[in-house]
Formats: sequence, C-alpha cells, structure tokens
Amino acid sequence: MGKPLIATPQTQHFPDRLPLQGGGAIRAYDLAFETYGTLNADKSNAVLVCHALNASHHVAGVYADQPKSAGWWDNMVGPGKPLDTNRFFVIGVNNLGSCFGSTGPMHVHPDTGQVYGADFPVVTVEDWVNAQARLLDSLGIQQLAAVMGGSLGGMQALGWTLQYPDRVRHAVVIASAPNLTAENIAFNEVARRSIVTDPDFHGGHFYQHGVVPQRGLRIARMIGHITYLSDDVMNTKFGRQLIGDSYRYTTQDAEFQIESYLRYQGDKFSDYFDANTYLLITRALDYFDPARHFDGKLTAAFAKVQAQFLLVSFTTDWRFSPQRSREIVKALLDNRRTVSYAEIDAPHGHDAFLLDDARYMATVRAYFDRIAQEVAA
Repeated sequence: MGKPLIATPQTQHFPDRLPLQGGGAIRAYDLAFETYGTLNADKSNAVLVCHALNASHHVAGVYADQPKSAGWWDNMVGPGKPLDTNRFFVIGVNNLGSCFGSTGPMHVHPDTGQVYGADFPVVTVEDWVNAQARLLDSLGIQQLAAVMGGSLGGMQALGWTLQYPDRVRHAVVIASAPNLTAENIAFNEVARRSIVTDPDFHGGHFYQHGVVPQRGLRIARMIGHITYLSDDVMNTKFGRQLIGDSYRYTTQDAEFQIESYLRYQGDKFSDYFDANTYLLITRALDYFDPARHFDGKLTAAFAKVQAQFLLVSFTTDWRFSPQRSREIVKALLDNRRTVSYAEIDAPHGHDAFLLDDARYMATVRAYFDRIAQEVAA
C-alpha cells in the first residue's frame, strides 16, 4: 500500500447574495471544500463530487492528525482508484445548510447576530448547484470534466447538466432518481415529524435553550437507515438473532440484534448531526423534480443537456430503484444523448453505491479511463 492521501479542509467566503429558488437569498456565507490531485494547465481535468444526505466535503483521504478519518467515498476517489487523483483534480463541496463546515442553521445570521436556527432559508438542489458554480468560478474552473454523485449527490449531478449544460462534459449519476416517489416523500415526512415533535426541538430554535432534539434525530436516522438496506442484507446480517439467549418478554427494551443495531445507529447520528439540517436536506430531496416545469415530461426537461452520461443502479435498491435510473436513460436517449448504463445485481440495497462491488468499481473506473483519454488528447 502507498501513502494515504492527505486531505486539507478549506473554506471560501462569499459576501454577495445568492438568490434562492424559494424566493429569498443568503449572503455572507461560507462553503467548506476539499480538493485532491492537481489541476492541469488548461484546467480541463476537474471533477466535482456531490455528497448525499449525511456526508460532507470530506470525500477522500485522511486528515494528517486523524489517521482513521477516511473520507466517505475513499474507496472510490484517490491515487489509483476508479476516480484517480493522479489524473483528475477532484473537488468535494459541503452543501449550504449542512452542519459540516458550510454555513447552516448552526451559524450566525449576518443581519441579526443570532444563530439562524429555524430561520435558515429553505435550500434546494438547484441552489446547491448555483453555490457550487460560484466556488468553481473562484477556482478559475469554467468547465468540468465530470460531475459525479450518488443518491442526493446524483440529483445534484443531474442539476448541473440542466442548469449549466455547457460547463459539464460528463455526468456520473449513481443510485439516483429524477424525483422522489410518494413513498420516499412519506419516509422523509415521518422522519421530519419525529424531529419537530420532539419536546426539545423548540420550533427549531433549540440552540437558544441549550438542548438538542436527540430523540427525534435517533428515530429519523433509524427510519432512514432501514430504507438504505435491503431485506436480504438485514436477514443475512441479523435475521431473527436475539441479543440474549431467549425472549425476555419486554415491550420497551431491545430483544433482537437488528433493534440494537438501529438504536446504535440512531444514537451515533444524534450526537453529530444537526436537526434543522436534517429537515432542510430531506425537503431539498422532496422538491427536486426537473420535469415539473415541463408538464411532467422528463424528455422535455433534458432537451438542453449536452453532457455524456454514465448511470449506475443496483437491483436491490428499493429506495432509488433501477426503474428510476431507466427513466433518466430513456429521457436522455430520446434526446439523442450519449448514455452508458449499468444495472448491478448487488445485495446491499441503496448503500451499495458506497461499497466495493467489483463490477460497480470496474464500471466507474472504465468510464473515468475514457474521460482521462479525452483530457490527455
């Protein structure tokens, strides 16, 4: 093994107003980001990686003083990996409204001097893309070799091809969808209600009360985590295994190992994630729907897209099913765009996009090999 990739967090301040889809604006905000690799002379090898719900700008590598702090997609991005930082300049950006460095509900409103809390404006995928575009402007990058993301990150990659069609040559969209189904919106709503009905939520201004709505966050995470896994994975990993040797006949304590696992995930999540951020990001998921402005016709929505695409889905992903990726593929083919599509037979559910399936990794590697050849030509 070679030396680990060392990541260095950076922050860019933007004093000017960023108009938002909801009609408001935000100003004097910061974006946290990291870069990996070297930008070439003509700045043609830049790849933007967009993150999903509870991830951040820390995509790859480790921090020099934290050897176990591997980025959330470290198996995908780095020297010699499918997205090879020996060949590409990779940028990870933390979305506005997040709780990992970019300006969000935990930060101070520049006009009031008070923590935003529930007063942080609603942000959308389109707003995140516009903010990312401003960051790329500050880095002097006019066109991306590729934009890449999984799940909500894949929606952002789609957003880039729609909002800035001439600034993206390739889009890699993994385990994503052109919008959420009613079932997905329902899951998000149940998770949000678990947070807002927590007595410690205080209408989103819990910071002023010195508390955190951890009970609501725990339940929200448990709900979400169930949807990220497949039934096969849960049965293989946990089945009906008990915590003890036999039933204890209790209605409140955990009896099964799957219950204990979900409680552990909920406890861990509630210690580091911001409740208002959870509300904002799940609502951004709900709002994303490019076809909404085209009478529900996805083909019409993609008419101005110029990028070439790689789409990947996973057979057991029931939250962002292969059918949803095929909808995107059809809309792109209807517009005579160049599309590669891989449907991976993997047992891991939605979380498969973060894991090391050999066929998946080989597909992404081959696609970026092709992009690298274009950059070098």
